[in-house]
Amino acid sequence: MGRTITSSSNPIVLYVSGGNTQIIAYASHRYRIFGETLDIAVGNCLDRFARTLNISNDPAPGYNIEQLAKKGRRLLDLPYAVKGMDCSFGGILASIDVMAAELERAEREGGKWRVPGGDGEEKDVVTREDLCFTLQETVYAMLVEITERAMAHVGANQVLIVGGVGCNERLQEMMGLMAESRGGSVYATDERFCIDNGIMIAHAGLLAYRTGFDTKMEDTTCTQRFRTDEVYVGWRE
Repeated sequence: MGRTITSSSNPIVLYVSGGNTQIIAYASHRYRIFGETLDIAVGNCLDRFARTLNISNDPAPGYNIEQLAKKGRRLLDLPYAVKGMDCSFGGILASIDVMAAELERAEREGGKWRVPGGDGEEKDVVTREDLCFTLQETVYAMLVEITERAMAHVGANQVLIVGGVGCNERLQEMMGLMAESRGGSVYATDERFCIDNGIMIAHAGLLAYRTGFDTKMEDTTCTQRFRTDEVYVGWRE
């Protein structure tokens, strides 16, 4: 669906959502997974941190983190967990949860939380916005790194970002800078298509049906953990 909407031809696909984080490339009727999360998905990491900070779910926790991050100015140290083509977000979440707890404790005591080892001055004060900024910059830098590595491996010059986290404008911006430096381009869709799984499923079903694949209603089942690379893609050469 992303290729149809954006008119991208044969891009490296970054699939980022609350349930998935995968780097994908198409070859021989399969979407091949080049790298993925080793624990939780990046969207799940963001959603869980939103709960830590009591950030509203309206309209979406990831969107609200994005808006707070735009006001952040301080980049704090977090684990950077890229392992080959894979990445890990569990340790990052645990680390920033500790920072959030320190911030909450300081605020509860009527004070401000400052960077450990700083001069104790106002410039060392850490805010909720700084935490959101730090988390976004760290996890998105990881995604950009493994996407660039996949582009180099297959010789691609296009990136297509799909999934709910793909709505994030900062992720699109960072990916765009990387792609531009390689003479490439980035394609993304908006929230109408990133977060509506009904449209994605319907579009995939339509493509499969056009290639002669059909299933009787009484034989239809739902497999929640159907991996991307298990699907035979008969509608592409």
